[in-house]
Amino acid sequence: MSAVEYSVQGNIAVIQLNHPPVNSLSLVLRQALGPAIDKAEADPAIRATIIIGNEKAFCGGADIREFGTDKAAQPPKLRDMLAVMDSVKKPLVAAIGGFALGGGMEVALGCHYRVALPGTRLALPEITLGILAAGGGVQRMPRIIPVERAVEMCLSGAPIPVAEAHTLGLIDEVVEGDLLAGALRFTAKLIADGKGPRRIREMAPKIADPKAFFDKKRAELQKSSRGRVAPLANLDALEVAVTRPFDEGQQYTVDVFLKLLEGTESKALRHSFFAEREAAKIPDVPADTVLRDIKTAAVIGAGTMGGGIAMCLANAGVPVKIIEMKPEALERGLATIKKNYAGTVSKGRLSQADMDKRMALISTALELNAAASADIIIEAVFEDMTVKQTVFKQLDAVAKPGAILATNTSTLDVDQIASATTRPQDVIGAHFFSPANVMRLLEVVRGDKTAKDVIATTMALAKKMGKVPVLSRVCDGFIGNRILGKYRVQAMLLLDEGASPQQIDRALMNWGLAMGPFAMGDLAGNDVSWLVRKYRATAGKNFTPDPLADLLCEKGRFGQKTGKGWYRYEPGNRTPLPDPEVEQMINEHRKGLGLTPRAISDEEIVERCLYAMANEGAWILDEGIALRASDIDAVYVNGYGFPSYRGGPMFNAEAVGLGKVLARIEKFAKGYRGDIWRPSALLGKRAAEGKNFSGT
Repeated sequence: MSAVEYSVQGNIAVIQLNHPPVNSLSLVLRQALGPAIDKAEADPAIRATIIIGNEKAFCGGADIREFGTDKAAQPPKLRDMLAVMDSVKKPLVAAIGGFALGGGMEVALGCHYRVALPGTRLALPEITLGILAAGGGVQRMPRIIPVERAVEMCLSGAPIPVAEAHTLGLIDEVVEGDLLAGALRFTAKLIADGKGPRRIREMAPKIADPKAFFDKKRAELQKSSRGRVAPLANLDALEVAVTRPFDEGQQYTVDVFLKLLEGTESKALRHSFFAEREAAKIPDVPADTVLRDIKTAAVIGAGTMGGGIAMCLANAGVPVKIIEMKPEALERGLATIKKNYAGTVSKGRLSQADMDKRMALISTALELNAAASADIIIEAVFEDMTVKQTVFKQLDAVAKPGAILATNTSTLDVDQIASATTRPQDVIGAHFFSPANVMRLLEVVRGDKTAKDVIATTMALAKKMGKVPVLSRVCDGFIGNRILGKYRVQAMLLLDEGASPQQIDRALMNWGLAMGPFAMGDLAGNDVSWLVRKYRATAGKNFTPDPLADLLCEKGRFGQKTGKGWYRYEPGNRTPLPDPEVEQMINEHRKGLGLTPRAISDEEIVERCLYAMANEGAWILDEGIALRASDIDAVYVNGYGFPSYRGGPMFNAEAVGLGKVLARIEKFAKGYRGDIWRPSALLGKRAAEGKNFSGT
């Protein structure tokens, strides 16, 4: 089957892209498209040509699996193909349905006219991979729409609505109904009106004062890019596109693209892209495993987490019953759900009709018996083993045979929870992250006896809910929170030695993390980690005491919810402010330890916190808790605010060099509380081999 299909409708050639699933611009499609265009150009009976995909996909852009391979280097390259499209003497019309993304958008821009179905997504998202649209998108977009809007598209990667694209002239006509029929009507009129090619490369950029605009935008980006390279590189290329001739600008863009492609930022972003997809592959769970049917669900608990989980299920079209013991808790939880949906409607991201549809899928009950018919029951109660075992024992008595019993625990032993039932094969961990209706990560925790079809069904349901599911074995804290514990230990030791909460948070945020550990603790609630520490202390787990954090909680400083934590907070304001009371607590704590504060560099803060994460991740790999290093990265990018352009803690360590990371850990092990450092055998082995965690 050819990657394109060529047909003729009267005096119009139709070139249909036929390269499932998304018509990506892999070598096979590039090699097929050029000859089809040449065929239409050479046929004297043809007056114009339509390039069309299907109603679901025009073209998804480059196949990033080919980046850095021989296929990427083989002709024709996209930019050369678009240069040929510029040279044809008959009108080229792009008929766009579904989406035109990246290189697909560039193909559409290489055409002379464009029609699209309503709801089509049009975007240049290359920046999300740390590169730019070097096939011609950076050059052509600011020539067809106002420069300010083109810059916004290239710097955000976000799609432009079809209605706006039509208003700006990017789309010539919005086609209702059948896409090909509409494109044929539009093209026939072009021919009847005597219209010839209209090449975007020949258009003048639409901007009054380019220097003033780009100077201002560059100053803004330098403050907000937080060490990223691609945003400023995109902006520079856009300025060149606006101020220099097309061919000169195109060559500049290609040169920048090649440099970005080899940079750590783009490699990290591509790693993050593939890590999400790789996480779905479980070696001993076949891809064709028959899934359990999930038609209805129940959530035990109407708190913040339970309500968020119920929203996830409703968003996926699954009817869900929220079960609580107290009517007031149920009412409060339902009110919060309505408020959350209403907020999304007010921002224009959800229609009122869709909100009503989702709310109709959510029902409530005050008895566990109401879960009897559910295909999956997700427990979201207090993080206490006794409480959870009690709930699961009760669920075991009421749930129907074959129902999946999932626990939302963030740290507790899933096997111990499963032991409260007579069906441990049906029990699985489903660790949602707060707020559950927003956060993309779902840690799926596999117990010793969890059935393979339960794993496969839970992973599939996670995807249906728009989550990134990552499988973990059972251990204290699973993947994410176990690593987070080591990160927090280093932050607390840095506090002991002389750093302040503000310096630690600032250093890690400047490096790229969404929040530092102390601001994050205040946001999540310091009492939550306090509760976990109490459990670990009594359970004999791998536990490092945290007396200063305990003292903070004993004083009721739980964070934003109490107005005081590691920082203080003004009413109605989430901005963390330094608090002299905390500074005094820290000073007294240091005196008790007999420590004299020393100056600590931001570099040491970043290294100690990040290398502690990578080292613990290596232990997790060695113990078989995680399947692969990229799974750990997927957890951190999607659940813990780790910047995707840094790839994740494991990728970052590999980028630095595992030998260097090990050497720094060994040096830290000779300092204050060096006994905390326990270099992983896997880290030592891979460093000695000069390889990455995967052995490559």
